[in-house]
Formats: sequence, structure tokens, C-alpha cells
Amino acid sequence: MAVYTKINKKDITYISKKFKNQKFLSFKGIKQGIENTNYLLKSNTDKFILTIFEKRVLKKEIPFFMKLMDQLNDLKIRCPKPLKNHDGKYLFKLKNKVACVVSFLDGKDKKNLNLKNCYDIGKTIAQMHSSSKKIKLFRKNSMNINNLSPLLKSIKFKSKKFINLEKFLKNNFREIKKGWPKKLPNGIIHGDLFIDNIFFKKNKISGIIDFYFAANDYFMYEIAICINALCFDKRNSHFKLNKKKVKNLIRGYESVKKISEIEKRSLNILCRAAAMRYLLTRLYDYTNTPKTALIKIKDPREYYQKLTIHNNLKKYKDYLI
Repeated sequence: MAVYTKINKKDITYISKKFKNQKFLSFKGIKQGIENTNYLLKSNTDKFILTIFEKRVLKKEIPFFMKLMDQLNDLKIRCPKPLKNHDGKYLFKLKNKVACVVSFLDGKDKKNLNLKNCYDIGKTIAQMHSSSKKIKLFRKNSMNINNLSPLLKSIKFKSKKFINLEKFLKNNFREIKKGWPKKLPNGIIHGDLFIDNIFFKKNKISGIIDFYFAANDYFMYEIAICINALCFDKRNSHFKLNKKKVKNLIRGYESVKKISEIEKRSLNILCRAAAMRYLLTRLYDYTNTPKTALIKIKDPREYYQKLTIHNNLKKYKDYLI
């Protein structure tokens, strides 16, 4: 979540007219995240999230996200539910961009996860993966291994100090693509399960937000993303893999859905790919985000460290012991 597009009271009045049963009275920009513009909307009785789609999200793909969240709600997976306007549509135009309003999810993200939280997250992910098999939707992952190559080429390594980084990235990409698994169990994944996308209430998961990278991909790739995002501990400016968190994440997942041997053998290469993805997107945003954007830029060096750590691991058991 972030704020690139500024709105005012007239825009809020315009949005209210789109929805028969809601009158939005106030709005506030949300700085967290890096992809889309988000505002907290309040009516007399409820809270909602307004999302204005920016950057990497293609207009033709947005209906997939709306239908996915709506159907996940029907399957009792706790996530925001998109509102339909008086035309029966999820989407509308705002500031010449596509926008939507979704229900507000109660709870908040945690800054630090304990081992039980990791277990519960693993269990929730498995429930979502199992439920998604009942959803007849498809979206190709826009951030899959094949899309990393043009992203890498688009990054401008402006100074001499970046020469070694560029070489490091190209070597890693070559190795990851060579070792990429041909066929693994797959279906719809969230695709961006960071700590600020998982809400807790009274130390229990109250839901998951921000499905705008959801796509059809390997289920194990989701676990790799979560290991990168949730299972490292930060001390000062250094990151260390917490294997107890990894073990609990996987135990939680396998309490619902078993992980096959072929998936386990692919974990390292998938973790490297996930770290590479976020290192590249952060490098790109670090050099291309406009100074006028109300946004907190995320440091790409975090994922450089994580990718280096994955490069020194090989087998599935290396993540657990």
C-alpha cells in the first residue's frame, strides 16, 4: 500500500455516489507498501479501503483479483471483500485510473512473529491453497522467473560501485533459471505474503490483505516467499535465517496439506528466486519512484543479504536444522 495519487473531498463525494448503501465521510492516505495508492475510508458505521491501481498492475487483470477475493470470502477464507457499485461492478474510474473499494479487515499486522504465529500462518496458507482449487480462475504470474529478466535489464546501475552488484545479479539469475523446477503442484497463490499483509487480533490471524500479486504458480513458491518475508530476524542492519520459524511455518502448512518430496527438493532454488524478485523490484523502485510520492521506500540491501544466505544453503534440511 502507498499513496501516489492524491484525492480530495470532491473525489470522496463522487465515490459515495457510486455506492448506493454507503456514504463516505472521511479519508486518510496509507503509506505502507509500494505498489498501489490506498486510502482508509470511513462512513458512519464502517471502514473501507479505497485502492487506486498504479504501476505494474494491468487493467485487464484487475477483475481476476476482485473475483478471487469475493470467492475466497465465500469459501470462508478471511480477506477483504470487494464492494459492488450501483452498476453491479467492482471497478470504477477515479483520476483517470481504475479503482475499487473493499471491506476493512479488523486487526493489524505484527512487527515480530513468534513461533506459534509462524505455525498459524503456514496453516492459513495451506487452507487458502486447498480452497483455491475450487476457484476456476487463472492469472499468469507477472513476477515469475521469465519476467525477472526484463526487470533486471531495466535497472540502471549508475555508478561504479554497482558493477559488482550487476554481475552478482546476472550470475544468480542464470543459475536460478537453469535450476528452475519443470513441474510442481500448483494453483492460485497470494504471491506477496509479507508481514504487513497478515493481520492479527488477540494474537490470532484475523485475515490476509493485498491480493494484487495473486496468480497461478507453484504452491511451494508461496512458501519460499514466506520464508524470505517472515522467517528472517534482523539484528542491527543484518539479517539471519530463523530455522525454527521456517520449521513452524512448514509444520503449520503440513497440518492441512502435505508437501511432496519433489517440492522439498525445489525449496532452495525457489527461495533464491523469491529473494531475487524482491531485490530487483526494490532496486527498480529505489531508482525510479518519484520524489513527490507519499511512500516509504524499502531498502534493497535486505534482499541482497537474504539472497546471499540462500546461496550458501542447498538442501531442504538446511532450512530446518
